[in-house]
Amino acid sequence: MAEVMIYVTTATPAEALRIGRLLIEERLAACANVLPQITSVFRWEESIQEESEAVLIAKTTDQRADEVVERIKAAHSYSCPCVVVLPIVGGNPAFLDWIRSETQPG
Repeated sequence: MAEVMIYVTTATPAEALRIGRLLIEERLAACANVLPQITSVFRWEESIQEESEAVLIAKTTDQRADEVVERIKAAHSYSCPCVVVLPIVGGNPAFLDWIRSETQPG
């Protein structure tokens, strides 16, 4: 089992917080960080967009990652949300152990 971070952009900080709380309540993630203000520049439907968004970073395990991605997609307001899984390649062993223990199915 390895640890991963899941990076998500949302329309608002409130949406990021709502999804983060949901993941914690369901033990799908050990921790969720909300970065309330970013500016995203992207091409969507053939035009360049510039939007204010928020970021959610959830820490979980690779074993739960697919379930977390599906839960985020179901709870998200976007039709095609940015939800990407990034491996954690190292860090504080005690913190990584905590991620594993907090994401065990209840």
